[in-house]
Amino acid sequence: MQIHHTHQAEQACPSARRWFLRDCGLGLAGVALNSLLARESTANATSHTLPIRQPHFSPRVKRVIYLFHSGAPSQLELFEHKPELTRHNGQLPPAELLAGYRAAFINPNSALLGSKFSFAPQGESGVELSEVLPHLSKIVDDLCFVRSLHTEAVNHAPAQLLMNTGAQQFGRPSFGAWTLYGLGSESDDLPGYVVLLSTRGTSGGASNHGSGFLPTSYSGVPFRGSGDPILYLSNPAGFDAGAQRTSLDSLRRLNELALTDVNDPEIAARIQSYEAAYRLQSSAPELMDLAQEEQSVLDLYGIQDVKESNYARNCLLARRLLERGVRFVQLFHEAWDQHGNLTQGVRTNCERTDQATTALVQDLKQRGLLEDTVVVWGGEFGRTPMVQGGNDGRDHHNRCFTIWLAGGGIKKGHVHGETDELGFNIARDPVHVHDLNATLLHLLGLDHTRLTYRVQGRDFRLTDIHGNVVQDILT
Repeated sequence: MQIHHTHQAEQACPSARRWFLRDCGLGLAGVALNSLLARESTANATSHTLPIRQPHFSPRVKRVIYLFHSGAPSQLELFEHKPELTRHNGQLPPAELLAGYRAAFINPNSALLGSKFSFAPQGESGVELSEVLPHLSKIVDDLCFVRSLHTEAVNHAPAQLLMNTGAQQFGRPSFGAWTLYGLGSESDDLPGYVVLLSTRGTSGGASNHGSGFLPTSYSGVPFRGSGDPILYLSNPAGFDAGAQRTSLDSLRRLNELALTDVNDPEIAARIQSYEAAYRLQSSAPELMDLAQEEQSVLDLYGIQDVKESNYARNCLLARRLLERGVRFVQLFHEAWDQHGNLTQGVRTNCERTDQATTALVQDLKQRGLLEDTVVVWGGEFGRTPMVQGGNDGRDHHNRCFTIWLAGGGIKKGHVHGETDELGFNIARDPVHVHDLNATLLHLLGLDHTRLTYRVQGRDFRLTDIHGNVVQDILT
């Protein structure tokens, strides 16, 4: 499929449509005129423009929750027990390890730093977890840990883009966008791809959940944590719903004329963004009203105030979104960049996320949703075995890091891959970022080599020209 970007209609009359929207009192739900028009359409289309598409083969799952803990969580404080690293704490690393090694900030020939926390085997599987993950230990037998992930990128923005889009450069579609492109959306009233943010924004920005060169109807739609999930969702006070529908129909006819004239898929995306926004007016308030949940559920997630915007609330919203047909939900929690203050930083992050993460998996499992959902937890790279910032920090480390997965088609209580005794290099079963994405697409019934989009004379795909399905982590 070839995409041609033409904007002749907008160039011929650059202000007419904006005048119409500004002065005719549309009050369209979620249109967010200050951002939607500036970016051509950030709202996602629903099943009316993203019809269900058949996968390449029988899928194991049909939905994804991606818990992206950006900033790079330290695998050595969370998932990788390295007694030898602790034993050699304060010593310089062996010279042979540093040959050709590139660090982001530190002199690689810095002292080794043992883990700040203790580890213990958990569950029947005996997987060792850090003391700062007491809740995750309850579900360790439902998880699959990949301890041998690696990436080329050594800084946050390119590494986040590589994890989420398969390239270190801006402009490529995100994993969620590729998923919608391949499978469509099952939701009539909500976007097929929803993004939820806690703490500050990511280094890679909106490109982490954008559509790149795909039509913007495949983009992730960020929902706000409080108030209207999308700006300007509510009508102005006293605005008549009938007038809104009439105005929206008129606007649609104008856009359809432009679409017929120039055949620009961005116009089609814009038409459906308005329709989706209109339907959001009734569906979104009900979605965001966590007061409907039983107290036992709120307690499970550790939610004390249903209106407070935080990671725990986003985890519960993720489950509610899946129940309403949303295909792909991505949570971004940017707080893990501990170049210093490692001990307190990791502890604080775990206190804010461990219970809710665990509750999400437990909740999905109890409701039968985990069977056809894959949950991914991870960041963009790992942290160095060497110290930074006195004796309480770690630099970026792209040679090996840990993620975990849970859900349909994933082995339970399983560990894939191994690093050396210092946690510096992969010792067994390496998994590249492209391998991970190829495996996730495989779970969705999509062949990563066949899920392509032609633009600028070339067929692009999420895994570029690389990637192999990691069969060892699949049932």
